[in-house]
Amino acid sequence: MRRLYLRIYLAVLVSIALSVALAGLAWRFAAGPENFMPRQQFVQAVAERMLPPANATPAQMRESLERWQQLSGFDFALVAPDGRLLASVGGEIWDEAARAELRRGSFARHSIVLADGRRLLAQPPPSMRGPFRGLGWLLALLGIAVIVALCAWPVVRRLTRDLEKLESGVASFGAGQLSARVHVKSKDEVGRLSHTFNETAERIETLVRANRALLANASHELRSPLARLRMSVESIGADTSPSVREEIARNIRELDSLVDEILTSSRLDARPDSGLKIEPVDLRPLAAEECARSGAEFHAGPGSDAEVRGDARLLQRVMRNLLENAIRYGNGSRVEASLYVSGNEMRFDVCDRGPGVSESERERIFEPFYRPAGASERSGGVGLGLALVRQIARAHGGDALCLPRDGGGACFRVTLPDAK
Repeated sequence: MRRLYLRIYLAVLVSIALSVALAGLAWRFAAGPENFMPRQQFVQAVAERMLPPANATPAQMRESLERWQQLSGFDFALVAPDGRLLASVGGEIWDEAARAELRRGSFARHSIVLADGRRLLAQPPPSMRGPFRGLGWLLALLGIAVIVALCAWPVVRRLTRDLEKLESGVASFGAGQLSARVHVKSKDEVGRLSHTFNETAERIETLVRANRALLANASHELRSPLARLRMSVESIGADTSPSVREEIARNIRELDSLVDEILTSSRLDARPDSGLKIEPVDLRPLAAEECARSGAEFHAGPGSDAEVRGDARLLQRVMRNLLENAIRYGNGSRVEASLYVSGNEMRFDVCDRGPGVSESERERIFEPFYRPAGASERSGGVGLGLALVRQIARAHGGDALCLPRDGGGACFRVTLPDAK
């Protein structure tokens, strides 16, 4: 996986390497030939062999220095041990400054002492020591700056371009465009941040859409029991029949159940594990109690261990909703519930012999406020019971499914992780 800091670091290393290489070339061509002269011992040996002896005439010494100048392009001077100039070619080398250097014993010019005490001085001509050498260094520094800029630009531009895309996507999302996404293909930190933003935006959009649908459907569903309740209240009187009073009580219970399911569903939507009281829960007595209350037939699998970790109140709500749903849509058929262990999970099945659920609706039936074809409000359900069952099951690490039943009818299965 490519890291952003590695890309920047490698770009810096490449820039430094190129800068050093350019600086070396600039030094070679700007410093002049004196930096490439042979070692002093070698030059001294050559001078001992090539220069005339100390007793030669000044003309012979000058002739020899002229040959050296033609070969190297340098200015030369030959000085006696006592500081007397014997011969010179080119510019003025043996001047007052050179004499002062001799007295101090240090020379800024190239200097070689021969075996007989004479001193050979050499320096580049003025053309090699002029202002163009400073211009060469200036050009070299400019070249280094250009190379560093060229190497750093693609990396910096790529980074800033991706950040600009991310900023634009976040700004659009913050302005209310919940479908805004960021398209960044890089695999560095910015790319992973963009991917995380897209996933977060998708979850937020889904949650907002679900909440909008929840509010719209809730307002619709609340109208019916409220309208019936209003009509019942208007007709109530001293001689009100028990049936009217029962209708009022039923509507109140329906409203209370609806509000409770909406609140529970909204809480689980906002944060699945919010408010869960996790503890060891034995499902066997819960299932037996709910089946006895609803009149369903209960079958328990072999063994006595039916323990899971979860919220007992919500798990009991799962069983109650499944049993009430089977009774409501089972057309009066016998409802059977079973609890058993399968592998590492606990299964709770509720089956009936009603009309069943078509294959195309087996997933949609778990959507909030969805009713299968043919169902009506008078059946008593508002379409939140099964949605809440799946929410609670998934909040506990399990799931809820709708399965066909051999011979007709439907089976609803809730799976939960075993506590072992």
